[in-house]
Amino acid sequence: MSLKNVRLEVMQHLEKDVDSLIEKYLIPVDSIWQPTDFLPNSESEKFYDEVREIRELSKELPYDFWVVLVGDMITEEALPTYESWLMDVEGVGQVERNAWSKWVRHWTAEENRHGDVLNKYLYLSGRVNMREIEKTTQHLIADGFDIGTDRDPYKNFVYTSFQELATYISHNRVAKIAKEKGNKQLAKMCRIISGDEMRHHHAYAEFVERIFTVDPSQMMMAFHYMMKQKIAMPAHFLRESGGKISTAFEEFSNTAQRIGVYTSADYVDILQKLIERWDIANIKDLSDEAEKARDYLMKLPARMMRLAERMKIPENSYQFKWVEPA
Repeated sequence: MSLKNVRLEVMQHLEKDVDSLIEKYLIPVDSIWQPTDFLPNSESEKFYDEVREIRELSKELPYDFWVVLVGDMITEEALPTYESWLMDVEGVGQVERNAWSKWVRHWTAEENRHGDVLNKYLYLSGRVNMREIEKTTQHLIADGFDIGTDRDPYKNFVYTSFQELATYISHNRVAKIAKEKGNKQLAKMCRIISGDEMRHHHAYAEFVERIFTVDPSQMMMAFHYMMKQKIAMPAHFLRESGGKISTAFEEFSNTAQRIGVYTSADYVDILQKLIERWDIANIKDLSDEAEKARDYLMKLPARMMRLAERMKIPENSYQFKWVEPA
């Protein structure tokens, strides 16, 4: 049987449990928070006062903070690309709907709220150039991207396990900075977004755990493949109007590292957490090739941390079109 057919068989085998996993990791629409819970109520007479408060508090937050918040929002707004990518994964029934496509649609519906609330907040803050942000968002969706997973569910679930934990870290750190600057409402908003990301991380990590129990060698090879080529974050494909993709991402990454929102050390820490979560050291019944892949993965965090420690981040901020200079 071909590897593709084996993966498809495994996805079909696991499909019977997806409905229970939806109940475990996703929250019903009538129970979960909505963007308006964190924004001024436009029907209220206090609306203008609440907007003024947002604008006043926004003045206390530095330039680099706004760059990171904008980058996080744009990444969340590119959701159509992520959904279409996952809907094309082997075993996900996009036309003849199955439990896996139900997962993708429900996950997308939860994620959609993140970009929505951040977008509205940025618009009300008065600190950013929304038209430039909107152009970057449109570029990100129109350009599309290749995260190196093909249609392989194993690789895609490694990617989402990693990426959801990374976005948890980013939103959580932004929340802490906002709180330190006295912006409690923004802090609460970013913290609750980070909570969603952590739930989603646990879901995708459990998908991988379940695959390890039935197809350990190929799951190990998929993990090895994704980490050897490195996880390309969605923000990697950012570009400003008239700009190149690589430049915008590099400067956004430098900004996030400079204020400690997401660093190269965090990347290594996520890898280590996944190795421990999936108990990579103790996976049984591996092929010779998968054993070599395991050895590579076990040594990788230490090797990558040495590289991370040698990285130097520019002290000066890059001038994005998204945010006016401080």
